[in-house]
Amino acid sequence: MEYKKTLNLPKTEFPMKANLPAREPALLKDWLKQDIYKLIRKQSKQKPLYILHDGPPYANGDIHLGHVLNKTLKDIVVKYRTMQGFDSPFVPGWDCHGLPVEHQLFKELGINKYQINQSEFRKKAYQYALRFVGIQKEQFKRLGVFGDWENPYLTLDSSYEEAIVRSFGALSKNNFLYRGLKPVNWCFVCETALAEAEVEYENHISSSIYVKFQVDPRSSILDPGSDENQASSIEHPAFLVIWTTTPWTLIANVAVAVHPNFTYSYIKTEKGNLILAKDLLAQAVSAIGIEKYELIKEIKGIDLEGINYLHPFGLRKGKVVSADYVSKEEGSGLVHTAPGHGNEDYLTGLKYKLEIVMPVDSKGKFDSSAGEFQGVNVLEANKAIIEKLKKNNSLLLDFELKHSYPHCWRCRNPVIFRATKQWFLKIDHNDLRKKVLEAAKKKVKWVPASGEERITSMVEERPDWCLSRQRYWGVPIPALVCDKCKEEVLDPRVIEKFADFVTAEGTDSWFKREVKDFIPDDFKCLSCKNDHFIKGSDILDVWFDSGVSHQAVLKKRGDLGRKIPCALYLEGSDQHRGWFQSSLITAMGIDGIPPFESVLTHGFVVDGKGRKMSKSLGNVISPLEVIKDYGADILRLWVASSDYNEDIRISDLIISRLSEAYRKIRNTLRFSLSNLYDFNPREQKIEYSKLKKIDRRILVRLQQMIKSVTEAYENFHFHKAYKNIYDFCNEDLSMYYLDMVKGRLYTSAADSLQRRAAQTAIYEVVTVLVRLMAPILTFTSEETYKHLPVEEKVSHSSVHLLEWPKVDPAVAGDKIDTELEPIFELIPEISKLLEEERACGNIGSSFDAQINLLTKDDFRYKYLWSLEDDLCEILKVSKVNIAKEGNIDAGVKSEKFPEISIGVKKAQGEKCLRCWNYSLSVGSSKKHPLICQRCLEALREE
Repeated sequence: MEYKKTLNLPKTEFPMKANLPAREPALLKDWLKQDIYKLIRKQSKQKPLYILHDGPPYANGDIHLGHVLNKTLKDIVVKYRTMQGFDSPFVPGWDCHGLPVEHQLFKELGINKYQINQSEFRKKAYQYALRFVGIQKEQFKRLGVFGDWENPYLTLDSSYEEAIVRSFGALSKNNFLYRGLKPVNWCFVCETALAEAEVEYENHISSSIYVKFQVDPRSSILDPGSDENQASSIEHPAFLVIWTTTPWTLIANVAVAVHPNFTYSYIKTEKGNLILAKDLLAQAVSAIGIEKYELIKEIKGIDLEGINYLHPFGLRKGKVVSADYVSKEEGSGLVHTAPGHGNEDYLTGLKYKLEIVMPVDSKGKFDSSAGEFQGVNVLEANKAIIEKLKKNNSLLLDFELKHSYPHCWRCRNPVIFRATKQWFLKIDHNDLRKKVLEAAKKKVKWVPASGEERITSMVEERPDWCLSRQRYWGVPIPALVCDKCKEEVLDPRVIEKFADFVTAEGTDSWFKREVKDFIPDDFKCLSCKNDHFIKGSDILDVWFDSGVSHQAVLKKRGDLGRKIPCALYLEGSDQHRGWFQSSLITAMGIDGIPPFESVLTHGFVVDGKGRKMSKSLGNVISPLEVIKDYGADILRLWVASSDYNEDIRISDLIISRLSEAYRKIRNTLRFSLSNLYDFNPREQKIEYSKLKKIDRRILVRLQQMIKSVTEAYENFHFHKAYKNIYDFCNEDLSMYYLDMVKGRLYTSAADSLQRRAAQTAIYEVVTVLVRLMAPILTFTSEETYKHLPVEEKVSHSSVHLLEWPKVDPAVAGDKIDTELEPIFELIPEISKLLEEERACGNIGSSFDAQINLLTKDDFRYKYLWSLEDDLCEILKVSKVNIAKEGNIDAGVKSEKFPEISIGVKKAQGEKCLRCWNYSLSVGSSKKHPLICQRCLEALREE
């Protein structure tokens, strides 16, 4: 008889080879056909809302790994919350305006903004943004991200633009906005002001110089300790020593700042009589190359205030002022001050009513007021300025310094500080800064918790928000400019009229309509009473566009509840100074409440060595290539397995390792499915009480996993959820349970209690696993579900329509795991002894062996006897003898349980041709002399 045909060998159409790049698109088509998102929405109706609000990426290129990380994390959250019983719609969005789109389009067109008119460019920008919305949409869908892809929010939609304008109007009405001449980050390549969030710091080599400014001979310094009205003349010529890394800003110098509480040394040297901070004296004279000097006197900083000095180029006289920001860390303790080129300088200028000198145009070149330097780029002028300082004997030292310096986030060029007239949001008006800080600390949960400190420190230190940009593509600021006095003003009625036009015509109405369409009746300039105006040309900061998405999306869309706060914002950690801050500031200014209850941040994607990805390093990995080679689920697994609180590494090696981990999970699923081919859960499930002990144990372990994985998802610790799932598949199932019950599954009668018991346990495990995996392995969990003999399949066409598994208290309370723990702790020791016997050639398979367990301990003896029916299966051997009498030293003492001795020897009897176990019963049947009694009974049952 061919006994192989009597075995219940595994059968399944679930393929061993994943072939995800080919298989996933078929699942996507299936989801599209059944409209999975609509089915989820229908099923979730009337359930409590959980809204994760999507931060909009820029519509300016293919997706990169940062996009994959961000959108996958969001999708994991949404899928988990949905299965948990929430109505969690996901509305994707795109940021379509501003410099990111404009910069890329100009690169594509190969022109600059002076080579095309604004209206023509805006048409091209609109189409360009829509093109990449379409491209990115398909790429996100390919990742398995569920969302309302047919109804996303776009910042270029007229309904969204209308919300931007009305939000701007609300802030203007509440007096948060003003027009001011202030130094701002200025990109002279892009020719626009930049917000703090649009500046990135990179290494830069600057010219660093020590310069001496001659004290006006008519100035004097109060002699410490003397009557304050009694002046003491200093020895002339005397010089103030300043240090700067921006020589080009000396053209605009009007003051030198000292710290009022520092002590300054007035010294006599071969390079002149110099004034420097006492604490920096040794460091400075050494750097300058002064070997000998004579201390003339020491002077308090406050006593230097008011002294006049001569500009080294004779442009003007400057004066000494006091400032607390002067540092003892480096330099000379005297800070060159140009209010047009720095925020601290500007504030000092306001305090002392200093002139704001601005000799630099929008292209970063000096104008005619800079004399011989006219037309020269400011950074390129450094060399000429240093040369002039040498010639007039003002230069003490020049050297190159490599340091962190602000660069434009788009063109990557260094930026400058440049005073220009801009529109600002006043962060301290009506205690807005204080309210934002209070909301961040008391009303928002930050994940990780360090996010709170990060954003509060940024808000505490941030300047007023520069809202205006000098670009083509964006929402125009509806300001009117008096054509007589050139005063630029905002008026609520003008903003309201513009908002009404935007609703019907979009923001292009500002450029297409005549100015009279926006001017209210009897509108006059407050300064000169003129009634003729032109339209302002600035556009809004793109961060304002996305920052008011709580008004444009959350409060407008019915599927999102039309309210704030929403449950969660989830973005990269750079958004503490970007979207999180712009959203929080505008929401607190308009509604007085934060737009979110929780904020989760993740790190950035780096290569395997921890380096930032760049084309120059050649370490950029395209997610589209990874999907083509490995499939989207491997990328999703990469996201879930990473601790996103830190920077997330990726490399070919990392992807390869993840593919191997995925293969182990898939093989576990495949083996499980292959043993359920004839199992009908509706009719053949076995009651829990009738299961074998190891069946019960795996189900108890399953309950423990449900609990730990759920806690991990709940706390956004997705890497822990993945690890729990992986360990359960790799260890609890593959290493132990499935390997132990193979014999029972294959050799027992097909419909026997013991086989159905194992199938029941496996079925319960897989039905839980596909749900726990669904938020992460979106495709594989669906593929597995389709191969399951699922009870609910009639009403649930997708795993993503199932509820999250809940812990069964009755099963979780079973102590079987504790009961079996000692024998499972013995398995490694027994396996080691079996391996030694195998190495000696005494046995081949473990089923060739017999285990002898000897103990003189009554408790251990009774314990082992209680497991007599299970030990062969647990230990995967043909026979286990339990004895109390005999020489305990005959075997090997257990390290874990010294009261137990373990012996291994060749099993008695003959090898059964059907189950491969050794048994004394082989040969007892004349009809089937080659099989054991257990297999004989199985054949009879069949």
